[in-house]
Amino acid sequence: MTITNLPVHRAWWKESNVYQIYPASFKDSNGDGIGDIPGIVSELDYIADLGVDIVWLCPCYKSPQVDMGYDISDYKDIYEKYGTLSDIDELISGLHKRGLKFLMDLVVNHTSDQHEWFQSAISSKDSEYRDWYIWKEPKYAADGTRHPPNNWVSHFGGSAWEYDEKSGEYYLHLFFKDQPDLNWENPRVRDAVHDIMRFWLDRGVDGFRMDVINYISKDPEMPDAPITNPNTQYQNGRMYYATGPRLHEYLQGLGEILKEYNAFSVGEMPSVFEPTEIIKAVGFERNELNMIFQFEIVNLDHGRSGMYTPRTWQLTELKTIVNKWQTFMQTNDGWNALYLENHDQARSVSRFASDAPAVRKLAAKMLATFLGFQSGTLFVYQGQELGLANVPKEWGFDKYRDLWSLNIYDARAAAGASKEELDSIRVEMQKKARDNARTPMQWDTTVNAGFSTVRPWMDVNEDYKEWNADSQKNDSDSVYAYWQSIFRLRREFRDVLVYGTFSLLDASNDSVFAYTRVYGSSEVLVITSFKDFDVKWTLPNEYIKRGKVLLSNYDKKDVGGEIVLRPFEALVLLAL
Repeated sequence: MTITNLPVHRAWWKESNVYQIYPASFKDSNGDGIGDIPGIVSELDYIADLGVDIVWLCPCYKSPQVDMGYDISDYKDIYEKYGTLSDIDELISGLHKRGLKFLMDLVVNHTSDQHEWFQSAISSKDSEYRDWYIWKEPKYAADGTRHPPNNWVSHFGGSAWEYDEKSGEYYLHLFFKDQPDLNWENPRVRDAVHDIMRFWLDRGVDGFRMDVINYISKDPEMPDAPITNPNTQYQNGRMYYATGPRLHEYLQGLGEILKEYNAFSVGEMPSVFEPTEIIKAVGFERNELNMIFQFEIVNLDHGRSGMYTPRTWQLTELKTIVNKWQTFMQTNDGWNALYLENHDQARSVSRFASDAPAVRKLAAKMLATFLGFQSGTLFVYQGQELGLANVPKEWGFDKYRDLWSLNIYDARAAAGASKEELDSIRVEMQKKARDNARTPMQWDTTVNAGFSTVRPWMDVNEDYKEWNADSQKNDSDSVYAYWQSIFRLRREFRDVLVYGTFSLLDASNDSVFAYTRVYGSSEVLVITSFKDFDVKWTLPNEYIKRGKVLLSNYDKKDVGGEIVLRPFEALVLLAL
């Protein structure tokens, strides 16, 4: 089949594959139980052999670690448990010698309350840094009761405002109270952020992942949010800050610097679900960001009352989401960031397929196929390349470390939630909690999975003796080897697998996710079964005649007509 393609804007970042590292959990080099930068340096050959092009490191800056590094107290220094600036220089050099690029996490919607800017700001209303943050006077009820300036809820629960007794004003924190929001209306704040970017780009960093970057512009009126949850005092105010009035002005300021350095950028944009809004940030000629992370797929299993309430999703829903983003970006000159896992999401094989021992390897390879041949830049999170799974269902709360998750449970318990509701939250936490992604990397069968010589900051998943890097990296049938094949094919068939047009097939089928990629006369068919039992599916006519199997998780050699897909079967066909 030959189709007319849109003009292709080629770029190095479109052709790249990204490997994400969570520093606390990757590799401990000094025996303190916490991962560190020298530990990452020691495994650079492992990363390079996988076949990725870029390494993205979660925040490693100086931080009190209230939110695992997303509360930064010094943007130009390194958290002492992770290492030093010299260690970062060695990491950058080691990556560049291997032909890999390096991304840092830029967290500039907020700082730590321990940052010198905020320490000065809270010390006096007359501080030169006072208006680097967002301060408002209280509201008072008729009886004189003091209330926050508005009813916005924090992402981590409670009011998004914290009262400062000394000044008699509140400051805004969309996350923990230890993470005060910066006031981007102040040009000095923007200049400071630009200076931070140049500091790292000049040091050899090749780009940034930008944390909740769409939150940097707020409605200056700060109005009350509509009451959408009558059971809580504070309400979701995201309509007033998810795409604020000056967002694109601010992003273009960042984009000018990124363009100057030919740097990579991916923005995290929660609470935005309309492609027409996101294209304003990622359109090729907009000069803002290269791409963004959208949340629709990873929110599929969230219930009506939030992440820790259950929801059963259908494959047709997943198809609708994927098709929306794929087709919109390719027809509007945008670009997708492809992911199923990261430091905030549970393990995909447990969440979207099955980690049952009989099918786990097949399921992990199927999900890799589903994701790995779509249009966009591919992001793989540490351990995903091994098919690592969620924490055991038997784990008690004493093994969990994420304060956000634990606070949700404690708040519902304090509110008098029933045993049934609390038990349900426990079940959903095992399925979706951020801790699932943060268990130590499983390197080998030695004590602590080879992550550390001492007990790690968080327990290792007990399945490490079977599921580890050492057992997979030289096994041609492993999940690791399968990911190597995906990266190799994306390079070998770059035109069709990177720049080709995406088309969804059999949209109403709730068992099989199939799609094509087409570029000129080249066409690839991707078939994945999301079921743990045999499924019949009819091959499109154009593939019955001649088709070469590029990849299969069952080692299938040829196909034709009606085929029977075995549990979690996946295959990729090149039309001849």
